[in-house]
Amino acid sequence: MHTVRPNDLHIEDACVVGGASGYLTIDLGALSRNYELLAGMAAPGKAAAVVKADAYGLGAERVSRTLYARGCRHFFVAQFIEATRLRPALSHDARIFVLNGLQPGNEDVCAYENIVPVINSMDQWRNWNRTARRLGRQLPAVVQFDTGMSRLGLPPEERPLLDEALAHGSDVDILFMMSHLASADDGDSAQNGEQLEEFRKIATEYPGYDLSFANSGGLFLGAPYRGTLARPGIALYGGSLSGARNPTEAVVRLDVAIVQTRTVPGGTKVGYGGAHVTTRETRLATIAAGYADGLPRSLSDRGAVYFDGVRLPIVGRVSMDSITIDVSALPESAIGLGSLVEVIGPNRTLDDIAEEAGTISYEILTQLGNRYHRQYR
Repeated sequence: MHTVRPNDLHIEDACVVGGASGYLTIDLGALSRNYELLAGMAAPGKAAAVVKADAYGLGAERVSRTLYARGCRHFFVAQFIEATRLRPALSHDARIFVLNGLQPGNEDVCAYENIVPVINSMDQWRNWNRTARRLGRQLPAVVQFDTGMSRLGLPPEERPLLDEALAHGSDVDILFMMSHLASADDGDSAQNGEQLEEFRKIATEYPGYDLSFANSGGLFLGAPYRGTLARPGIALYGGSLSGARNPTEAVVRLDVAIVQTRTVPGGTKVGYGGAHVTTRETRLATIAAGYADGLPRSLSDRGAVYFDGVRLPIVGRVSMDSITIDVSALPESAIGLGSLVEVIGPNRTLDDIAEEAGTISYEILTQLGNRYHRQYR
């Protein structure tokens, strides 16, 4: 059968490009508009871009260059190795920050590559300060404080040690102070106000420094949370926040190819363990993606894909490399080998699939595998 393709995708005539199982389309125009929207919300402060985990799986270099062209100059990664890989892709005036700070021994490379560590402990502070003194120049850093998440950042008991270090003179140029919101995706959480109160206390203890507090959810909590530099992540990529209307555009679409179709009688077992048994004559199709491609096993017998707006339920267990769907709702001639079904798109959003899988959109995005043909538009 000739390949059936979504009407709004500009893809090659062959369904499987380079042996791929489907198409992961990344809309850089939507990404740019999302950044401009979030940057407008952050004003008069600025908006950074969180591009850790390979820009949530979408390609850190391509995403970062796109956002740089839209005026973004602050980029956050989690691990130092991510920063070293991204550094050559961006101009010298772009700041790259490492949220986890530095492991011992990485300080010299960090200084040489013009990368900025986020200091989360006094051990990291001392290592970075010694490096600056040995190199004979000030080195930039961000200092993060724990305001109630108990994950990263100086805990309250270490603040007197930082006070003492600053009083004795430092070769670290503190660009801004920051903290991270633990419950910003829930606008009704009391923890948001508790963390804001603690961060305000820190700001009075260290006057004169710029502040960075808001993540994606924090931007939607209002002006008191936004600070000088907001750090949106998931909202850039079209993921919504719990309990909040999502004003950003979808950035990703996933269409996966059909490998095989068949008609089976009622009482037929489908997939591993015979977990699904048909109740009537059923037309089935198997698509070329599974949990190895970022579609969680928890979608087994839950959720659906779409074809021309028609819902096609997932039946049986999600396998490593394949998923079986019930295509009985379609005319028999509608699809066949090589046809593409919509896994993520207008009919089934990123958040829909995350909810069906019992997880969050962050996890779905970052796990989408490398067996799809990626196309940027």
